[in-house]
Amino acid sequence: MPTPARLRILLSASLLWLAGGPLAAQSSPRGPAPAAVRRAALTITDSDVRRRIAVIADDSMRGRPTPSRELDRTAAYIAEEFRRFGLRPGGDSGTFIQRYPILRVQLDTASFVTIAGHGVEGRWTMGQDLAPGAPLPIAADVISGPVVLLKGMPSDTARPFGRVPVRGAVVVQTLPRSMLMRGSQLVPLLAKAAAAGVRGWIVVLPLPRSFVAFQVRTMLAPQLVFAGRDEEGPVRIPVLLMRDSSAFDVLRAAGEDPVALRDTATRDIRALGGFRVTLSARRRVIEELSAPNVIGVLEGSDPRLRDEFVLFSAHMDHIGVTRGDLGCIAAGADSICNGADDNASGTSGVVELAEAFATLTPRPRRSLIFLAVSGEERDLWGSGWYTEHPAVPLAQTVADLNMDMIGRNWRDTIAVIGKEHSSLGEVADRVAQDHPELNVRLIGDIWPTEDFYRRSDHFNFARRGVPILFFFNGVHPDYHRPTDSPDRIDAEKEARIVRMVFYIGLEVANAAQRPAWNPESRRQIVRNRH
Repeated sequence: MPTPARLRILLSASLLWLAGGPLAAQSSPRGPAPAAVRRAALTITDSDVRRRIAVIADDSMRGRPTPSRELDRTAAYIAEEFRRFGLRPGGDSGTFIQRYPILRVQLDTASFVTIAGHGVEGRWTMGQDLAPGAPLPIAADVISGPVVLLKGMPSDTARPFGRVPVRGAVVVQTLPRSMLMRGSQLVPLLAKAAAAGVRGWIVVLPLPRSFVAFQVRTMLAPQLVFAGRDEEGPVRIPVLLMRDSSAFDVLRAAGEDPVALRDTATRDIRALGGFRVTLSARRRVIEELSAPNVIGVLEGSDPRLRDEFVLFSAHMDHIGVTRGDLGCIAAGADSICNGADDNASGTSGVVELAEAFATLTPRPRRSLIFLAVSGEERDLWGSGWYTEHPAVPLAQTVADLNMDMIGRNWRDTIAVIGKEHSSLGEVADRVAQDHPELNVRLIGDIWPTEDFYRRSDHFNFARRGVPILFFFNGVHPDYHRPTDSPDRIDAEKEARIVRMVFYIGLEVANAAQRPAWNPESRRQIVRNRH
């Protein structure tokens, strides 16, 4: 699971689309007999969970960063298991593997900003006074637009720009230095800005030159970026940081009082007539790479419903080793972040589910997709690619049951995030009541300020309209540390959770009708496609 600060100061997350009517209260009588269901569920064992995690999170996998040879080895292992179970390949060219493009890019050191008007011009290149606030879009053209001055954070979050026209403009926002460490608060504002047609964003802060120099050095290093469609991300526009002492020289010529601009307790937004900003913030491509997803399909038994699909997902990647770019920090002599809980646990769960359902006769009425994605630790790249290039149309995908970190913490409890957003929550609660032998209590999101709903792969499905449930045991002191190792997994507990997911998935797959969004949740989460 990626940290919320992955894109340094200002970045994070995205939005979502739909699927149909209420879920039937009971499974179809044409589904498998109870004895057959129990036999299939009991193929999910703690010994199998332990064995699979030991393979995926072994030191030889070197933390499975995206991209890497070790990640490809993990994908090959999962694909071979899917083949052995008799699943149908759902990847590229008749294989189980779907690959997506990644670019290694580097910031052009000649990137600059100018603000000009009324005979005054300021020009800054990347360095002492100007730095990227987040990884910049790959742009071939210079961006230019009129200036809109935003003082502080808008008080009206629903209409942050009020009546001020911002389409085609570059927003110059003045903020106190305290906002530097609370950049996540800017993410919703940047998302609204992108949707409103803002072309660029400059955050003016009282920054020390040492911070600007550090930020530029970091951003000048070659960086990996997702080469798929990213127009739904919150930052589709260049976001730059500027030292206020530099910007105020020009803003003073526009009649602005620097002392008043620093007093951000007073909020204001207005166009600066006669002033224009020009941004040149290009990145050049220095290498083309790729990374894998693994897709297996099990065809359903009902001639009418087999063209609808229940999807089970987990991410197989982690953050690699010390000195990588994903934040692995050594623990003594141990330099490998194994990612046993995050997320060999969820990945082994998907493989266990594939095996259990493959043994079930007759099969569920709807078809099933088993998906292991990569790039989750790099802002959900693999699931983002899959939702743009699905094995089956997303309109035919009725639910995604996602598992991320299910092998630690409570022995008898699992958080099921997203329960309140669709009828899947009612199904999960009912199945839990029907299976007291599992001793698994389902709770909702008890960490709302952490925004976990947007931080794992189910989010890419939800924002495109697929109802989701996210099974998650919360973080722990070993999160993103070398100490997240296989020996700390509670395999017996995980096996019970995966059996619970099996029963919930079976209920959804056999129901007469597909899950339904709660209308208000759909309005807030599902993004209308253009």
